[in-house]
Amino acid sequence: MDQRELTNPMTNESPRTSTRRHFFERCGVGVGKIALASLLCGPRSGSCGTEMSSPDNLLAPKSPHFAPKVKRVIYLFMAGAPSQLDLFDNKPILSKLEGKPVPAEVVKDQRYAFIRPDSTLLGPRFKFAKRGHCGTELSDMLPHLAEVVDEIAVIKSMHTNQFNHAPGQILMNSGSPLPGRPAMGSWVVYGLGAETEDLPAFVVLSTGGGTSGGAANWSNGFLPGRYAGVPFRSQGDPILFVANPPGVSRKLQRESIDMIQTLNRHQLRIVRDPEIATRINAYETAFRMQSRAPELMDLRQETKETIELYGAEPGKASFANNCLLARRLVERGVRFVNVYHKGWDHHSNVEGGLKTQCGQTDRACSALIKDLKRRGLLDDTLVVWGGEFGRTPMVESSAALGRKLGRDHHPQAFTIWLAGGGVKPGICVGQTDDLGFHIVDSPFHVFDLQATILHLLGLDHKRLTFKYQGRDFRLTDVHGELIKPVLA
Repeated sequence: MDQRELTNPMTNESPRTSTRRHFFERCGVGVGKIALASLLCGPRSGSCGTEMSSPDNLLAPKSPHFAPKVKRVIYLFMAGAPSQLDLFDNKPILSKLEGKPVPAEVVKDQRYAFIRPDSTLLGPRFKFAKRGHCGTELSDMLPHLAEVVDEIAVIKSMHTNQFNHAPGQILMNSGSPLPGRPAMGSWVVYGLGAETEDLPAFVVLSTGGGTSGGAANWSNGFLPGRYAGVPFRSQGDPILFVANPPGVSRKLQRESIDMIQTLNRHQLRIVRDPEIATRINAYETAFRMQSRAPELMDLRQETKETIELYGAEPGKASFANNCLLARRLVERGVRFVNVYHKGWDHHSNVEGGLKTQCGQTDRACSALIKDLKRRGLLDDTLVVWGGEFGRTPMVESSAALGRKLGRDHHPQAFTIWLAGGGVKPGICVGQTDDLGFHIVDSPFHVFDLQATILHLLGLDHKRLTFKYQGRDFRLTDVHGELIKPVLA
């Protein structure tokens, strides 16, 4: 089996404290066999080798398991969970039944974060219409997405087993509701390496106040630190202190780094700790970024037409700016870009909340697809849009909490969309019941989405593994099937 495994730093006994005598006593392998293995394998031969032997080439491109459809991913994560019932999954019967209790058989054994399962129904807050040549129904809140609806595949039958934000977001991003697992972007870079030496291979952008899952959403988990997502700021220096302080010339900095790297390499040869290799790589990437970062962040280099297309505002922090930055990042070889936008948690006034959030995001999402397509990048870029779960067809109202006409968390059914290479454009997949409560056709779990994203990148989710604490881990754990209806 083709497994992408690295030397695991988490051993029961550190090489710093274990003597050679103890090692040979306990390993059960003679010195002669070890010497023979080293001769047969060589320093960088398959799983017998180790990436630590070449710290200057830690993130070199690697061959995928099979021919990929895309080279890179932009994941537009709508933190807080957008209401699918008001944006994508039109349910006219909900309008007719508004104010009536949901049938008891529908909500049997269901759990919710804030409301009672027998709360009354709430109809869609906006009108829907068929859009584009494909005829996909979209809400009036998505006029810009309607312009590119023929480019996207809408999946209305996603579901999850998490109904609170932090575990739901972490599951969506890392395959586990608990912190400590590698993020999807980390798995992708671990499996494929990087296409650029001047920028991180996995970049994180955020607007709207952050995410409930926090840094666990882009953590490297038990993978070596060099695979972690690197958060960029939306304005100014992408990373704090990327510029030299006064009095430190580039020549002096280069000489200082060279001295530090010499010491790091010496220590790496002695202790074989992969985090030292991560440190070496981080120093070099940071040094190269100092020349690339100002150019990357300067949106004024874009044409007026492009800036207006996104609704971007150079020099300010916004979702529109982040979408434009995402395009600039993948254009420069970044492998995986997470664009987080918080603000979709509408427990009260779902109508007003969606007007605000769609006003901030709809134009830029459409512009990203248009821009990628006209530059020839959409064919080998995957764009993903969605949140951690959906919203209930029942209303949430609470005088004690000051809430009315909102929707609670709904893990049983929600909507995402995909666009780009390897995705069938202009289709809808899956179906929910007349109330938008349960999935009645083609259910797909979070693990299925993760497996599909890896597949489009040429990675088999069952073979992309990392041995940790005695077992092989993978992004999808022991789950996951491809969402075949969306594959071109």
